[in-house]
Amino acid sequence: MKVIVSAGGTGGHIYPALAIINRIKEMEPDSSILYIGTHNRMEKDIVPANNIPFKSIEIYGFRGKNPFKNIKTVKSFFSSYKKCKEIIKKFNPDVVIGVGGYVTGPVVYAAQKLGYKTFIHEQNSLPGKCNKFLSKGCTKIGVSFKSTLSAFPSGKAIFTGNPCSENAINSVPASKSEFGLSENKRLVYIVMGSLGAEKMTEFLVKSIYMFNNKPYEVLFVTGKASYEVVKNNEFPKNVKVVPYIDNQTRILKRADLVVSRCGASTLSEIIALGIPSILVPSPYVANNHQYKNALDLTSRNAAVLLEEKELKGDILVRTIDELINDSKKLTEMKNNLKELYIPNSAGKIYNILKEMVDRK
Repeated sequence: MKVIVSAGGTGGHIYPALAIINRIKEMEPDSSILYIGTHNRMEKDIVPANNIPFKSIEIYGFRGKNPFKNIKTVKSFFSSYKKCKEIIKKFNPDVVIGVGGYVTGPVVYAAQKLGYKTFIHEQNSLPGKCNKFLSKGCTKIGVSFKSTLSAFPSGKAIFTGNPCSENAINSVPASKSEFGLSENKRLVYIVMGSLGAEKMTEFLVKSIYMFNNKPYEVLFVTGKASYEVVKNNEFPKNVKVVPYIDNQTRILKRADLVVSRCGASTLSEIIALGIPSILVPSPYVANNHQYKNALDLTSRNAAVLLEEKELKGDILVRTIDELINDSKKLTEMKNNLKELYIPNSAGKIYNILKEMVDRK
């Protein structure tokens, strides 16, 4: 199989793309893969490090509604579209796959205009503008949440789950000692994203003294952008603070409770591993999609929702205490998470691609 894959900007798009690529290689070792990403985002380092051929395009996302601020974005789209047509014609793939991020726009659109079969995967509960735009010309569409099926043209969307979940299942658990934690104490894992979340981090730093003398330990991942400010504070002995954890599923497997934002990939990992969670959706993302993501879990009693505007005083610590000491509630959440888990997501996507390619 000859495949072009495009995804970019955040790990929430890149890692599902890598999971799909890995499954294609597993099923068809002689496959030819080409990855098209942005010239200045995470994928330019991550993808080549995984020994995947990589080509970059200069493309930017829309910034607000001011048309003058978006002149550069529009120009970059058309120049990237032209470049993508040349790349696609030269590579001549069997199928072109978009796994999210604005970089997929010119790639998948160029493929559609050239008459190639295209597949997109939507990780979020509420589809992004790019995928909505591309969906009309797509051959098939994969979605992570069942509630998203109705957002796309009838008959095109398939409930596949998020392929990130397989990476989570297959990861090797970390040793707690690696992070200065005790093996025999319960662990609360708090993470606010690889780049951090300023207001959330500020609230957590003010609240963290309240964890003193708790019977559990806390591992707080600040994000690289916030660590330099946070590290100078004094923390209780049972609280460990780090800027970033590569392959966080290693430590997720050791956690008893997670406090997290609601990016689609993180939620897929939480679901796959069956970890009770307190979800704090970011209110600063497009169309409030993290809140919609969280509702897919909280409406099924598989997680607890706390909005950022509610975070005052000791509410987070109280919520953690109530939940981690309620074994009945934790068991109920774990059971409900099992019902949400979609196994073999990357395998399902491979089967769709194979059927698309084989159909003449």
